Amino acid sequence: MTWARGGILALAATLAAALPLAAEVRALDILGREVVLPAPASRIVLGEGRHMAVLGLMHDDPVAKVVGWRLDKAMDPPTLQAYRAKFPQIGAIKPVGSGNRDLSVEAVIALDPDLLVLSLMDAKDPGMEQARSQVEAAGIPVVYVDFFSHPQENSLPSLQILGALTGGEAKAAEFAALYTERLERITSRLSDPSITRPDVFFHVHAAPKGCCSTVGQGVFHDFITTAGGHNIGNTAVGGVLGNVSLEFLLGADPDIYVATGGAHMAARGGLVLGSGITPGEAELSFAALLKAPGFSALSAVESGRAAGVWHLFNDSPVHIALIEYLAKLFHPDLFADVDPEATLREIEARFSPVTVPGTWWVRAHD
Repeated sequence: MTWARGGILALAATLAAALPLAAEVRALDILGREVVLPAPASRIVLGEGRHMAVLGLMHDDPVAKVVGWRLDKAMDPPTLQAYRAKFPQIGAIKPVGSGNRDLSVEAVIALDPDLLVLSLMDAKDPGMEQARSQVEAAGIPVVYVDFFSHPQENSLPSLQILGALTGGEAKAAEFAALYTERLERITSRLSDPSITRPDVFFHVHAAPKGCCSTVGQGVFHDFITTAGGHNIGNTAVGGVLGNVSLEFLLGADPDIYVATGGAHMAARGGLVLGSGITPGEAELSFAALLKAPGFSALSAVESGRAAGVWHLFNDSPVHIALIEYLAKLFHPDLFADVDPEATLREIEARFSPVTVPGTWWVRAHD
């Protein structure tokens, strides 16, 4: 060996010793558990299929990173169709569970993933806790995120957790900046305690029969409160969701009535709204709902202060556009310059790898 060659090898060994052994990534999940990966995750199993769209906010090709998903809380069909059209390999993703909170530990382990993503709802389920323990015992890291139970508190931290663990930190930070700017615009304008907060009734999965399911705590309640409304369901039902009678609704006669719906409500003759729905379809279904016995007598309907919104805003950080819409509905003069449609277009243009047509909200006409 010549001196020059020996010197080069010695220098290379010195440099190698000075470098970290791996591009290790760390994050504290939404439960405060430390998750450590040797490198950004590239073989992910999703506990909720619709969180593919959350990965899509950070990655141009999120499908390439996912090897398995639980079919519970799957992507809605039009969104799945848009992903399949652009990423045909989505068909290769393996199911690892089908029913509510059902997870096959064997199916997860067989896929040899480097990360399993579970939700805060899973952490409250004893069966899922056992599954999580078995998966971790097999050497597979598990991370908990939350875009549903406490969306305003946990969505951005959860997005940034996934960003850190999948190499999407830059886009996660970019989305967080947009979200924070839009949210602060709303909260700052509503900071005056003299502003009157209208009484709001949220009718979830709205249909003319079987009235009425509404929200008590978390999820949509947080959106109502942040947008400057008073959720009358908060004292009427004990948990996140509950039922009240039509007589209760008529007696309360809220200032504003908001229904949530989706394509899934067509079978019940309810509010049809969301991805893949045309404005005409949404308007017809909303008009039929408001003409039903009882609903037509509400002051909010008579005065044109009734609206319908897509229910599936409830499990994605894109809900910032819904908060804008509600703020504008509750306080039209205060938020005359706010354009939630433009916010959705900007999010789609800057962050989403696919375009999904649909109708996201609808208004009554006085």
